[in-house]
Amino acid sequence: MSVFGLSALLGAAIIVLLGVRAAFVLRAERGARRGSEPGTGHHVLVSEYFSGGGGGGQSCEYRVPRDPQEYARLFVPRQSNGMDGTK
Repeated sequence: MSVFGLSALLGAAIIVLLGVRAAFVLRAERGARRGSEPGTGHHVLVSEYFSGGGGGGQSCEYRVPRDPQEYARLFVPRQSNGMDGTK
């Protein structure tokens, strides 16, 4: 078998394994709810980055409202700047 045939066979095996794994995951998650239930309060998300070595990096904390309407209001501008034709 040539090198190209072997690499094609290996590539096909990898794709088949990925397909089988995806089918198992989809079957296991069927009917499961995703996300979190709406409610009051906030979720706290922490994002950290460390570059390694002798220091450097940063940490940030985000507070996301659990109420979907309050979350949507975060993306609506508070006032118009006149650029979109509204006053």
